[in-house]
Amino acid sequence: MNSALLQFAEWLAASSFSIGLHESFYLYNWIETTHVMTLMLSLGMLAVIDLRMLGVAFANVPASTIAERLDRPMLIGFTIMFITGLLLYTAIPVRTTQSIWFRIKVLLLIAAAINAWLFRGYMLAAKKSWDLDAVAPRRARVAAALSLTLWAGVIVTGRFIAYDWFDCGGDNPAFIDWAAGCVSE
Repeated sequence: MNSALLQFAEWLAASSFSIGLHESFYLYNWIETTHVMTLMLSLGMLAVIDLRMLGVAFANVPASTIAERLDRPMLIGFTIMFITGLLLYTAIPVRTTQSIWFRIKVLLLIAAAINAWLFRGYMLAAKKSWDLDAVAPRRARVAAALSLTLWAGVIVTGRFIAYDWFDCGGDNPAFIDWAAGCVSE
């Protein structure tokens, strides 16, 4: 699996699109800035929803009202964040593919997406039951706390990608090389 991922990353790195992104004087910086700005926008809105579920903020506002008002701009931000994330990966695919932090980030993103998908269905049912409660039911609070925790992990591991001290070929323990997807020549 790691060999196949590395071969794909090497193929992508050799493409003119990847080279153009990586070597552009301004484009990579603009993409990264857009990625971070939409991250703040999306996660800021998500945090408001999660904090409402936890009963920490806006307890007097119906949960469905907050979710409905923030849903569209949050999803637009997530979409732009996802696209710019793909572009950032495309610009530096080999090093990113072999980053333990990138791999952890992807796992956290998958977990956050599953949590959001499950929670969204539960939120839609809120109007009929707990929508006006100051504190959401335990299930919603657990999902909200898990959401905040997973996204905090995504942010931290995302920042670590740029400062990865576990580069392949370094003096790493075997487990780290395996987890980072290092392929021995």
